[in-house]
Amino acid sequence: MDQARALLLILQQPWVAVPLCLAVVAALLALRRPWVACYVGLLPLINWSFAAVPTAAIPEQLGGGQFQPLAIVTGLVLVARDFAQREVGHKVLLAMLLGLALSTLTSWITVVVASGAAFLISESVDWLVYSTSRRPLSQRIMISSTVSAPLDQVAFIYLASFAVPGIFAWGTVLTGIASKLAGAALVAWWVAGRERQGLG
Repeated sequence: MDQARALLLILQQPWVAVPLCLAVVAALLALRRPWVACYVGLLPLINWSFAAVPTAAIPEQLGGGQFQPLAIVTGLVLVARDFAQREVGHKVLLAMLLGLALSTLTSWITVVVASGAAFLISESVDWLVYSTSRRPLSQRIMISSTVSAPLDQVAFIYLASFAVPGIFAWGTVLTGIASKLAGAALVAWWVAGRERQGLG
């Protein structure tokens, strides 16, 4: 047990963790899976940002809590998952597990557990909505994100509150959901433009 903990501490050093994450992303790119690479690479980045990127206080009258500037990237990771599913089908669930494994190198284990549980909940719903809808891709992106983003944010903040007391606040939850949906909306708008040009 002590040896495993010591090994994890070594792997979590930036000079080890960053090259490992980049090597995995590069391998996926070499296999011509660019969206899977993007998806897998975003997971450890997002989990790292939870502790590393400064937050801004949200006024109590707006729900309190903290605003995480990179929350919009979490919205993009839900979209990246949709594109990754187009590349590898249901094997996208394996990509999620790989991304979470890499996340243990870049963030607190409690954050990874909270993130993993939140992703399993929200992305299972996202996968179901995305897989069963026959609408154009731009619409599927927004439908799946509209359903999964609130679940992801509430589950993550609630579970993370066990490790970081006081983190759960409605201001944090609502701004996180809005940021994630904004990220998804930007991509959906871009995809809709390509669809209108017949490039979808």
